[in-house]
Amino acid sequence: MPKVEEIYAPALQGKKVPILTLDNKWHKLFTQTKPSKQIVKLEEELNSLLKMQGKANQELKSVKKLKKKLMDEIVENAEDASSGKDKKAEKKMEENSRLISECNEKIAECEELLIKLPNQIDAANKKLMIKTMEVCYVTLEKNKKEIEDASVWIEKTREELKNRLVKKQEQEQMNQELYAYMHDIFGADVINIFDMEYMQKEK
Repeated sequence: MPKVEEIYAPALQGKKVPILTLDNKWHKLFTQTKPSKQIVKLEEELNSLLKMQGKANQELKSVKKLKKKLMDEIVENAEDASSGKDKKAEKKMEENSRLISECNEKIAECEELLIKLPNQIDAANKKLMIKTMEVCYVTLEKNKKEIEDASVWIEKTREELKNRLVKKQEQEQMNQELYAYMHDIFGADVINIFDMEYMQKEK
């Protein structure tokens, strides 16, 4: 059986999905429904990739700045170092050249990482989106079923309430008529005696 992400992958091809963990509305989804362990894991993976991207960008910026500084120093010391008389300047140039070589390696490493990361972030983000949709749709379906059950119960209760109200009104009317007929047949004095007797029993 194909995985859920495999089913929806073609539909999501070329679609721009906002980074979910950076979207406050995505976090608000889970004030309505609890995130699954899978969602928590995918959220952590995505955040880890985003941190890696942020760190690589910062590192690239710092290394490029350092490289520029080293190159400026080489230009400044070039004349003294090339004369062969200033050993200190010569040594400084060699050291700067070595450091520039290291900077170039680090720059290449950061740039390679920054080329790979957007695709990895996009893939992780889409996985998180699919799992989020799964959890939300399960909750929607559960709520829909409970809403339907509640609607049936309310309709049934409403019908029962209406029937009971009709029966209550009929019984009230019957009691009024019975009491009126008894009053007419037996008279007020007799009725009062029986009223007192029945009232006493009810207490």
